[in-house]
Amino acid sequence: MASQAIEGQRSRTMRMLDAIERAGNKLPDPVILFLWLCLFVILASIVASFIGASGRHPATGETIEAINLLSADTVRRFFTEMPQTFTGFPPLGTVLTVMIGIGIAERTGLIAAALSGLVKRVHGALLPTAVVFAGLTSSIASDAGYVILIPLGAAVFAAAGRHPIAGLAAAFAGVSGGYGSNLLITSLDPLLAGITETAAHMIDPQYQVLATANYFVMAAMVPLFTIVGALVTTRLIEPRLGSWTPADPADIPSLETSDVERAALRRTGLVALALAAGLAALVVPEGAVLRDPETGSLEPFYKSLVAVIAVSFAILGLVYGRATGKIQTEKDGVGLAVDSMRGMAMYILLAFVAAHFIAMFNWSNLGVLSAIAGADVLRSTGLGGVPLLLAMVIVSAILNLIIGSASAKWAIMATVFVPMFMLVGITPEATQAAYRVGDAVTNIITPTLPYFPLILVAGQRYLPGFSVGSLIAAMLPYSVAFLIAGTGLLLGWIALGWPLGPGAEAFMSPLAGR
Repeated sequence: MASQAIEGQRSRTMRMLDAIERAGNKLPDPVILFLWLCLFVILASIVASFIGASGRHPATGETIEAINLLSADTVRRFFTEMPQTFTGFPPLGTVLTVMIGIGIAERTGLIAAALSGLVKRVHGALLPTAVVFAGLTSSIASDAGYVILIPLGAAVFAAAGRHPIAGLAAAFAGVSGGYGSNLLITSLDPLLAGITETAAHMIDPQYQVLATANYFVMAAMVPLFTIVGALVTTRLIEPRLGSWTPADPADIPSLETSDVERAALRRTGLVALALAAGLAALVVPEGAVLRDPETGSLEPFYKSLVAVIAVSFAILGLVYGRATGKIQTEKDGVGLAVDSMRGMAMYILLAFVAAHFIAMFNWSNLGVLSAIAGADVLRSTGLGGVPLLLAMVIVSAILNLIIGSASAKWAIMATVFVPMFMLVGITPEATQAAYRVGDAVTNIITPTLPYFPLILVAGQRYLPGFSVGSLIAAMLPYSVAFLIAGTGLLLGWIALGWPLGPGAEAFMSPLAGR
């Protein structure tokens, strides 16, 4: 009886996701969709400007007003800054840089050969777990996980004879749905901690917020999200997607490797070890090139990861191609790099329209005003303690659908919520943790995510009809599951009185805010 109830519930869930996918796929092509979104933002800015929508920026005290995107200054800005708007789109340089190296490695056959070894060594039942876990830990490499792991997740599943969209979804859930959860401190931790500390000084000028403020709870979310993500993949996403028949048999990476390929892999592995040793020499010693010369921090290393990945993949691809005979002359290597760029044409077009949509949304100030309004609503609820933290998670998740940048959004919200929560006994560290849970889980279902076009292009490689509705329907279960699991872990952690990080408690006194 219980199993029938579960199956019935699962069927209802799948029907709901099917309906979401059908509705979403009735939307126009993603390029046209972003053009429609641009038109919507223009109309919304006209209305907001006409009614005099405004708000007080909590950090600067400045009055923020809605800007009419059809005003002379904004129209002039649109045309004069169009090239800079496009080239300044944050993911564009990252994606194209990495894809030069990745493209060479892919077209020489290195990635397919390496995938075959991975799939053979990872038990089929553990494949979703491995993919989600790799995505969760990829934030140490900043945004490189979007470019590398998500297409790789699809390829790994395809090589294993499973639906590649399930692999794409599992990787996307790990990379973005659990963003900020990591077993190591990443560049995001000190960035958010600095904003939190500045806001806390409004109440206590001596208060310090360390980069490790949320380390314990965020690290604990890695195994939790890994298990939850794997379960969603195997119990819901794969059964819903069903079997996959590729339009082109070449879309299925072969698991068979020849003697020549195995020898080439061994040679490439030796070169990879040499590259790793060289990188260690640039990072580990005191005063190393990729350390900050004044503080000794690893920030230059973190900022160099995109370049390191691109160069490493290019070198390894060339070594493998040379060893297998696929690269005979220098022109062959250049040709492979050029060929990889041809495959990015659709992404470049999507990036162009998405860049202008996001830029226009920012120019109109509608995003900032939405964040200020959300802060005012939460402040007016009169909640305290744990309910207030729960409300913070929900508001953060909703606002993340509108404003994708974690730091930009927190710069606005922290100035309101950190002091307000401190006055009811909630520490800045706890406020920041609640924000981070909500901020992460809706990345995977919002088209305002800068990497959303890249994920669509990756999916269309295996499923030509893959569109916005397909992606949102695939990712919504992860978003809901991560929201429930992450919120439950955070509130349970606080209820048990465990520190959120080294020396970071949730409440300022044993009784405050409860």
